[in-house]
Amino acid sequence: MLLAVDVGNTHVKFAIFDREEIITSFRIQTDASKTSDELSVIVSALFESSGIKAARIEDVVISSVVPNIMHALNNCMVKMFGKRAMVIGPGTKTGIKLKRTNPAEVGADRMVDGAAALSLYGGPIIVADYGTATKFDFFTEDGTFEAAVTCPGVMISARALWSGTAKLPEVEIVKPKTILAQNTMESMQAGIIYGKIGEAECIIDKIAEEYGHGPIDVVATGGLANVIFPETDKIRYLEPNLTMHGLRILYEKNKR
Repeated sequence: MLLAVDVGNTHVKFAIFDREEIITSFRIQTDASKTSDELSVIVSALFESSGIKAARIEDVVISSVVPNIMHALNNCMVKMFGKRAMVIGPGTKTGIKLKRTNPAEVGADRMVDGAAALSLYGGPIIVADYGTATKFDFFTEDGTFEAAVTCPGVMISARALWSGTAKLPEVEIVKPKTILAQNTMESMQAGIIYGKIGEAECIIDKIAEEYGHGPIDVVATGGLANVIFPETDKIRYLEPNLTMHGLRILYEKNKR
């Protein structure tokens, strides 16, 4: 079995693969202050609750956008599984060509998602990642990372709205029954959700327009992708586990 670990700004997500199938997954809060011993206790408890023995893990692959957690996390993996993880980064074979002024600034998560999208759906394709930030990453048919658009995430936008105003309350991030809102809560929900739908449609159309080579498929992933996906015909695919499948694909490509 393969353990795939995606370290994001908000959560560390774990998925256990039996060949190409995810048999279980779990997440913890990202906390760079945790020691390897503390992480081992938490991860051990999650393994125990899932009913999977640590001894069944044959290898570990990690993608991270939080460098400060990596020392403790790597040591945790060694303590738990007796293996040093494969970490996606410079030198990893991805099959993606970088068309960037500074290739070193490209986050591992974007490369992992791109590798998954190209492998699963082909190109040209846009990965709309609804994580802490909302990212629209465009990959061409030949695997070139052509462009990226980065926006405030859904929760970042929502928190800015209710924390930056005196009278607006914290609200649940759901689509209201109608955009013709009749109260404060629904007006905020309408603004947040329909604002993000409009953002997606505008950016996707503008990328296709400027690229100028016909239609582009779009796959949505990330924690709030399932809220946006049903509301627009601009997004063709929904794959909540895109990053995990990308980790598995890159592990196979670079297997030791």
